Amino acid sequence: MEIDNHGESNGNTGGVKKNQFHLYPVSAGDSGEGLPYAPVDWPFPGDTWSWKVGQRIANHGHFLDRYLYPPLRFQKAKRASFSFKSKLSVEQYVRATFPGADIEAFFSSFSWKVPAKKISGTEEELTIVDMPSEEEIVEDLGSDSPIGSLACKAGNKKCRSLVEASNFPSEAMACDVCCSEPGFCRDCCCILCCKTTNSAYGGFSFIRCEAMISNGIICGHMAHIECALRSYMAGTVGGSIGLDAEYYCRRCDKRTELVSHVTKLFRSCESIDSRDAVEKILSVGACVLRGSQKTSAKGLLRRIEFAMSKLKSVTQLGDIWKTEDISAVTAGGLSNHGNDLSDVKNYHETPGSGTGSPQILSGNFNLEIDSLKLEEEIDQVLRALRKAQQTEYKIAEERLLGQKNCLLNLYQQLNKERSELSMATSSDDQDALLEAVLKRVDQIKREIVKLRDMEEVAKGFGKTSKDILDQHFGFETE
Repeated sequence: MEIDNHGESNGNTGGVKKNQFHLYPVSAGDSGEGLPYAPVDWPFPGDTWSWKVGQRIANHGHFLDRYLYPPLRFQKAKRASFSFKSKLSVEQYVRATFPGADIEAFFSSFSWKVPAKKISGTEEELTIVDMPSEEEIVEDLGSDSPIGSLACKAGNKKCRSLVEASNFPSEAMACDVCCSEPGFCRDCCCILCCKTTNSAYGGFSFIRCEAMISNGIICGHMAHIECALRSYMAGTVGGSIGLDAEYYCRRCDKRTELVSHVTKLFRSCESIDSRDAVEKILSVGACVLRGSQKTSAKGLLRRIEFAMSKLKSVTQLGDIWKTEDISAVTAGGLSNHGNDLSDVKNYHETPGSGTGSPQILSGNFNLEIDSLKLEEEIDQVLRALRKAQQTEYKIAEERLLGQKNCLLNLYQQLNKERSELSMATSSDDQDALLEAVLKRVDQIKREIVKLRDMEEVAKGFGKTSKDILDQHFGFETE
C-alpha cells in the first residue's frame, strides 16, 4: 500500500502509518477521541481532544470535512461546546489561547487527514468528490502545456486565474487543505461541492470570500450560493451561527454580507435578455434575503418579489424595470391608483400652492436611490450601535472577571494568613500575623465595595455613573 507524505491511503482498508501513527480508515460521520486524529496530553497531561468526520471524501481516500473539538474543560470555561471546522481556525485558536505554543509541533502530534473506509456496493453514505488527475488536466488543455505552468488545476479554461494577475486586487491566503488537492482550484471551484463555478451573468451563482485574513491577504475561496444555502451557510440562519443575509466561509470562518451582492445581481438583470436567467437570478436573490431583519434587505426583497410578479405577466422584459413601479414598491407598496405619482408631481408644481420651499420642490430627487441610501445609512448606524454594545460588553466582562479573580486571590491569601496565625507560638508572631489578617479583611471589604460599584453596569453604560465608568472601566468622561 502506498502512502504519501500526509499519510493518505490509496486502499483505505488496512490503515496507514504516519509519524508512527496507525491511521485506521473510518466511516462517514464517525467520531472519536485522541490519537491518531486528535491531540492527547496537550497542552497539559490529561487533556484529550476529540474529532469527527463529515460525508465528503476525495477520490484518493481521505475526508474533506473533518472537525476538531478541544478538551471538555476548555469548552466548560466558555459554557458552550464548540468545534473547529478548518485547520486555520484551529491554528488561530491555539495562537490566541496559548501564546508561544509551537504550532508545527502541535499539528505534528496527530494526523489532520483522516482516511475513509473503502466503499462497498451497499455503502451510500459517502459523497465521492471526483477530481481530475494531473494527466487529464494536461490532456484537456493541450499536451504542450506543462503541468507546472498551469494556472487552473481543475482544467477550467474559463477560470479567473487565467486572466492577467493585475486584475487581482488582493493576494489570497496560503492554503494547504482544500487547495492541496490536485483537481481543486480556489479561483473557480466551490469549496462545498468542489465543482467549478460559472461566471455567466456576472457570476450570480457564487460568492467569493474576500474577508481580510491579515494585512493585504484575503481568503479568496469560493462557493456556489445554492450550495451555501443548502448547507445553512448563507442567507438568514438562526442558532449558533446566527447569519442575517450573510455568507459564512467554510475555509476561514469569516462572514460576508450579501445585500450588496444581491443588489448588483438585481441591477444586472436589466441588461439580460433571457427570461429564464432573470427568473433564476431573482429567485436566488430572494432566497438570500428572505427572513433578514436588515432594513436594506427587506426593501430590496420587496423590489425583487415585485419584479418576479411582473415577470410572469409582461411580454417585454424591459417593462419590469420601469422606475415608477419599482420606486413605488421601494417606498412601501404599490398604489391602488395608477396616477398617484403623477398627481403628486403636478401638485408640487402648482404655482402658489404654498407647500414647501421652491428649492425643495424643484430639487433633483430620485425616490429609488434616496430610499436605498436611507436604508443603508440606518443599517450602518445600527451596525455601529451593535458593535459599540459588543465592545462595551467585552470591556465589562474583562474588568468584572478581573475583579472576581482579585477577590479570589485575596480570599486564598486570607486563608493562608489565618492558618499561619493559628499555628503561631510566640506572642510577637501572633500580633504581627493578626495585624496582617485584619489588613487583609479590610482590603477584601474595599474590593467587594468596588465590585458592587462595577456591577452597576448591569443597567447599561449609559445609566452608570460617570465616576464608575472612569475609575473602573477606563472610560474618560467629562
